[in-house]
Amino acid sequence: MLSIQNDVAVIAINNPPVNSLGHALREKIVQEIQMAQSDPAVLGIVLVGNDKLFSAGSDVTEFGTDLQFREPILRTVISTVEDCQKPVVAAIAGIALGGGLELALACHGRVALASARIGFPEVNLGLIPGSGGTQRLPRLVGPEAALTIILSGQPVAVTDHKCLGLFSAIVEDDVIPVAVQRVLDLVNSKASLPNVRDIDLDPAQVRESVDKQRSKLNGRQRLQPAYGAALDAVMATTQKLEAGLQIERALFLDLVSSKSAQALRYLFKVEREASRLPPDLHASPRQVQQLAVIGAGTMGSGIAIAALDADLSVLLLEQDENALERGRQRIKTHYRERVQSGKINEFQAATNESRLTTTTDWSRLVEADLVIEAVFEDLQVKREVFGKIDVHARQGAVLATNTSYLDIDAIAEVTQRPQDVIGLHFFSPANVMKLLEVVRGDKTSADVLATAMVLGTRLKKTPVLCGNAFGFIGNRIYNAYRRQCEFMLEDGAWPEEVDSALTAMGFAMGPFAVADLSGLDIAWRMRKAQAATRDPGERYVSILDKLCEQGRLGRKTGAGYYVYTDDKKATVTDQTVRNLIDQASVERGIERRSLSAEEIQRRALLAMVNEAALLLSEGVATRAEDIDVVLTQGYGFPRWEGGPVFWARHQEKHRLEAELSQLAREAGHGFALGNLEILL
Repeated sequence: MLSIQNDVAVIAINNPPVNSLGHALREKIVQEIQMAQSDPAVLGIVLVGNDKLFSAGSDVTEFGTDLQFREPILRTVISTVEDCQKPVVAAIAGIALGGGLELALACHGRVALASARIGFPEVNLGLIPGSGGTQRLPRLVGPEAALTIILSGQPVAVTDHKCLGLFSAIVEDDVIPVAVQRVLDLVNSKASLPNVRDIDLDPAQVRESVDKQRSKLNGRQRLQPAYGAALDAVMATTQKLEAGLQIERALFLDLVSSKSAQALRYLFKVEREASRLPPDLHASPRQVQQLAVIGAGTMGSGIAIAALDADLSVLLLEQDENALERGRQRIKTHYRERVQSGKINEFQAATNESRLTTTTDWSRLVEADLVIEAVFEDLQVKREVFGKIDVHARQGAVLATNTSYLDIDAIAEVTQRPQDVIGLHFFSPANVMKLLEVVRGDKTSADVLATAMVLGTRLKKTPVLCGNAFGFIGNRIYNAYRRQCEFMLEDGAWPEEVDSALTAMGFAMGPFAVADLSGLDIAWRMRKAQAATRDPGERYVSILDKLCEQGRLGRKTGAGYYVYTDDKKATVTDQTVRNLIDQASVERGIERRSLSAEEIQRRALLAMVNEAALLLSEGVATRAEDIDVVLTQGYGFPRWEGGPVFWARHQEKHRLEAELSQLAREAGHGFALGNLEILL
């Protein structure tokens, strides 16, 4: 869309919802620039998006398709801008990301609103900027600042010091008149147009910055090829621009077809699909503006913060004033720290806090559109709370329980309105973690499900629909994974060998380090609750139980699987733990053997895959892909591996079947073998 202001052509990028640079838009930009360049009445060009977006970058739906490489590709659009004989200035309001930022970097000047943000999110998709971003940004802001932006994958404010040198003006109001004036200034200067090609960097400075950033990469980043490729690409800025662009392009094309990039693109797609209900459950959601959160502990306070951040009003209820005050202070401290770190301003913090009301009066639940209980994970306690909710909540309110594994129907049956009851399993800390398991009870109505999914999205979560079964999707699979890891202890591995094998694959932490961190008594309590229904013939590893009986509850008691000194974990397990493991092997009649890192990794993954097949066949998961969303969003599964389902689909089928059969034989009685076909 082209208009003329003061003899300057203003080309508006318009491709809702995010102004992605798909083929049709790329073609249109080239056409309009060429038209403006050939028109003698036009002095120059301004490229602008809208108030919220300059451009969010390339159209990811084109990745892997012919359209991605159909001319004009983005590099051609950028060359058209850069080679234009008339000045082209980018006017940035909102955000400019990825290819959108690359387009702006090619312009002869840039102006921005002070509230605007820029960034290169490509590493989050297993890629690097592929249309000059790794070559032009370092030349404009310096290699160190550019690498920080590229490797973070996160947007930064245009007022950030890392953007110094990128903009000729940063303004508080309308950016277009300033951009138009910048074009006129360039015309009137009679000098050659600024061109990034003319900027040469000091090779020693580039090398120092690259080496510094390479040394800062953590273990998980080193497992992902995009990070190393980004460093190699920026290193190419020691050469002339055209040579650097060729190196960048070769690195980018190698990454496009890599397994990690495929996995991350897959997750980008399925995470969006996860929030959509199946067609047979479509319904209009109920209106929600006021939430009541029962329980002001860590979880309840986190849920309250997530709701306040989403512009919702929150009624926080506790049983006594002391507990309520602790929750109130926890929320105040959160916002104070956000202001101090520069994440939000004081006005926004005060506005959010103003929507919080705290009370010990149960009758005030009548004010809420949706009530979430976040009390102790005990079925009887939750049933008692829901009995009170049923008395005080208004008719038509949604009644939600935040539970990790309890039976939603057993909670709903104490109310007179089970159709209004739903499970909302938040992950701690609730204001940070993105996953939200939405658990459907037997009588939960479709409009309540729709309300929960919409609420999850509004809270900036990734909501995933789950059936009502013990542990839902995430904890059910994690339990199968953990159980298999415990089997490997009896078979011959030590906890540190299992943990190191899985962190080497990319898990954030190994299962035994995680158990120590969360507290072994949590799993112990769950095991004791299930003891009455456990099949006495199934393989059961009692090592954790015996650790708890000795008071070794994990990090909080100074010892669990590992010993902790000054809160630092020992690198190997002590003799007490090894004696317990040796004893377990003897009691099982197992001759211990060494397990390779590959065997540990595959057995852990196979256990997840098998449980995923069972969940899908039982209807606990609606879509196989939802399982990958849950595991990567909530359980530390390496995103660049895509999740257990994605992993399984990229394995040789006959080998998978043989290994799963072997897994079943070793587990013995009680092990249910899933139908692999339903998953693949």
